[in-house]
Amino acid sequence: MQKIINVLAVLSFAGVVGIVGGGTYVYLQKDALIKELTDVLAGGAIGAITDAVPDILDASMPELPATTGGAIPGVPVTPKVTTRTMP
Repeated sequence: MQKIINVLAVLSFAGVVGIVGGGTYVYLQKDALIKELTDVLAGGAIGAITDAVPDILDASMPELPATTGGAIPGVPVTPKVTTRTMP
């Protein structure tokens, strides 16, 4: 029974050392980790936007007609300019 308790104590100690060591590593390297993650996310976002922009522009641009028609009936070609005087 004592051997089982000793094994559990050693495993517990190893777990605590691993947690403390990992936390220390992350704390000391946090700036580099944040910079690397930001670069990866920004690169992915820029790539996605770059790939999507041509499709968005192509979908939003209307097709030009092959021929054009006349003016709308009843609408003068040159607008009348009227002057309005203040009372």
